[in-house]
Amino acid sequence: MENEKKTSSISNVGAWGMNIVSSVGIIMANKQLMSNGGYAFTFATTLTGFHFAVTALVGLVSNATGYSASKHVPMWELLWFSLVANTSITGMNLSLMLNSVGFYQISKLSMIPVVCVMEWILHSKHYSKEVKIAVMVVVVGVGVCTVTDVKVNLKGFVCACVAVLSTSLQQISIGSLQKKYSIGSFELLSKTAPIQAISLLVFGPFADYYLTGKLITNYKLSSGVIFFILLSCSLAVFCNVSQYLCIGRFSAVSFQVLGHMKTVCVLTLGWLLFDSELTLKNIMGMVIAVAGMVIYSWAVEREKHANAKTHSHAKNSLTEEEIRLLQERIEKNPLKDVELAEARS
Repeated sequence: MENEKKTSSISNVGAWGMNIVSSVGIIMANKQLMSNGGYAFTFATTLTGFHFAVTALVGLVSNATGYSASKHVPMWELLWFSLVANTSITGMNLSLMLNSVGFYQISKLSMIPVVCVMEWILHSKHYSKEVKIAVMVVVVGVGVCTVTDVKVNLKGFVCACVAVLSTSLQQISIGSLQKKYSIGSFELLSKTAPIQAISLLVFGPFADYYLTGKLITNYKLSSGVIFFILLSCSLAVFCNVSQYLCIGRFSAVSFQVLGHMKTVCVLTLGWLLFDSELTLKNIMGMVIAVAGMVIYSWAVEREKHANAKTHSHAKNSLTEEEIRLLQERIEKNPLKDVELAEARS
């Protein structure tokens, strides 16, 4: 039993580690690929289509070699999930374009309480006071270190709302689909990735043209661009797989809360690698955010132990109603035995 718990803990740490390393890596690669100081490949939606195309290819090879088994999930569920996921990607890109960076960061932070509310509505899930406090500490910490100028306009606000709602729903759906169809994280990703890849590669260039005013067909490729696109796609496979793994093992809320460790890593690496400014305000925010993540981890573990004890107590103890029915049965049984003895004699 202890060995199973130890193996599970190592797997959990491995999933989080893979997600953080691949996510931070892909942000750094994309920064070099898309920034004006790099290769100015500003076609974010189409690039995401490339990511899912490579992920779909890996899934296809995995199924063909027997490494993973394909389980049935209704096509309408896959299409619905892919629509929500692609709306999330497009909404995020539009939100970043139409809003200030500060408001974009606030909209991303709002995903944590939105996920909590949606899980309460959809799955009747409740959270302890400690978990709620920890979530607020993380939100405040990340807000302090990332939010600067905040400018809002109606179109940007609508896009941000669509992005937050669709992203939250997508992350909740990952966990619920895995439980509903008893399907592994990689198997589910293998089924959704081809649909997302085709739709993003078809409609992505039009979305990018609307966002940037540039056509991808006019962009001149170089060996450096191809290298960073391939690097970005390779990291995206690990990023996508680890996201499904983490949400399947934990929850969408945990993924959002602990996922902000990536924000801390990106700020630190930006300072180390790209000479980005790191102020006292940033450092204070990062410290608060990390403290919130530690409190959240403790609160979730505390909640798990409390639920386990309650469940164990419920299994091993009789309710008042059960005791009453048992007493009634004991009282009636002697009468039946006497009647049976009289009948025999």
